[in-house]
Amino acid sequence: MKHLRILFALLIFIPALSIQAQEEDAAQDNTLRGQFEELESKSGNYRANGIQYEVIKLSDLYKTKNNIFDSIETANKTIKDLSATITANDAEIEDLNAKLQETTNKLNAVTEEKDSISFFGAMVSKGTYNFILWSIIFGLLLLLLFFIYRFRNSNFLTQQAKSALADLEEEYQNHRRRALEREQKISRQLQDELNKQKK
Repeated sequence: MKHLRILFALLIFIPALSIQAQEEDAAQDNTLRGQFEELESKSGNYRANGIQYEVIKLSDLYKTKNNIFDSIETANKTIKDLSATITANDAEIEDLNAKLQETTNKLNAVTEEKDSISFFGAMVSKGTYNFILWSIIFGLLLLLLFFIYRFRNSNFLTQQAKSALADLEEEYQNHRRRALEREQKISRQLQDELNKQKK
């Protein structure tokens, strides 16, 4: 009966101990620092000839050593991968900067072309073009006004000259008619005198 109690007690405690061991394994820190701390906690010490020695199991030491080298190899691989990524990103950034510069240059050229007009083969800004165009229009308008003024002035002078010519022609016709009448009168008087002398 006593054996049964012991056996029963063992059956109850064995699962509890295995659960506790699993919890300890799960709670175990797998980082390098945690592994070194576990190695320190498992190590033992002894004295020989007045010198204190620390004793570490070789299997634990090899396991930690392998984990360290694995971590270093993983870190080196990560560093290489990150370096390759950085190099690729730098190349991509350079390419994007070159494309951005090219796009900016094209945009500036298009903006300049949009803001400019070809005037007799030369590219001039729209403001300069408008100034030149309005100056030409204003100049032509002034020339038109000047020619209208000259035409009206000339027309006025022509009308005056025509009027003076008409008056002069009329005066000339009157003078001619009077001269003709005088001549006819003189001719008659002469004829009368000639007739008188013949008698």
